Amino acid sequence: MNLVKLKQAEKAFLRRYPGGFDNPEIIVTRVKKHKPDQMIALARDSFSKEKFLHPDLIVQNMLKVISRSSIISVFEKPRFKDFANALSPQEKDFLSTGLEQVLHGDEQTGFEMMLDLMKTYRLAKWSLMTVCQTYFYPQRDVFIKPTTVKGVIRYFELENLQYKPTPSWAFYQAYRSAFHEMKSRLDPSLSPTNPAFSGFLWMSIQGEF
Repeated sequence: MNLVKLKQAEKAFLRRYPGGFDNPEIIVTRVKKHKPDQMIALARDSFSKEKFLHPDLIVQNMLKVISRSSIISVFEKPRFKDFANALSPQEKDFLSTGLEQVLHGDEQTGFEMMLDLMKTYRLAKWSLMTVCQTYFYPQRDVFIKPTTVKGVIRYFELENLQYKPTPSWAFYQAYRSAFHEMKSRLDPSLSPTNPAFSGFLWMSIQGEF
């Protein structure tokens, strides 16, 4: 990790936006565009443990979260809708169990279950694989947006991390660890949530402040 670049980015962001993500200008933009509090509340209600007694409901709730998310592209939303509608009852149960494990059990097992099913439908996309848990655990989990992640790895010189288009648990775990390490080195005002910190990293590599 290039800590010098990271601290330079912190300094530039706080100079442009005093108070970090508590800056009024940032608050207005963030709340208006991303609605973080609403999305977190939606995910926590949609994926509470008792809801997993009903796999069909879980799949519909996944669709609801993805369709309302500002961080999922307009191209991926209809593809996930088609995927959700095409699933058999057994596949819905499998997908629901996978997400349940990610959120309430063995993360790796759940991640790989979801990945196996999405690969079958050629829908194994990083964004779709990581969005629900990012809203459910906004301080633990990390949304993987390929353009952002590739840029962060390159610009901040994250060692031993090689991005690949096909999702894998090994990469997710390694990137999440590096992400939290970066977050721990900077002012807490830059990371009210992990999606917000991802936004800071993206703006840093784009030179937007």
